[in-house]
Amino acid sequence: MEFKLKAEFIELDNMLKVLELVASGADAKQQIQEGLVKVNGVVELRIRRKLKQGDLIEFGGNMITIT
Repeated sequence: MEFKLKAEFIELDNMLKVLELVASGADAKQQIQEGLVKVNGVVELRIRRKLKQGDLIEFGGNMITIT
């Protein structure tokens, strides 16, 4: 799956919401804090982690490439 940036970056919690991989912002925050999201192969606990072109996100069996 690909996510095309419309700006310089998108925050991790917002990307999960935009792609409808979570039900709400609170759900995104919880999933991230529980260590269920990886960015570039490393568990990411920062909710507002800025994602940029080339980043690879793993969540819930999905692989998302930021383009």
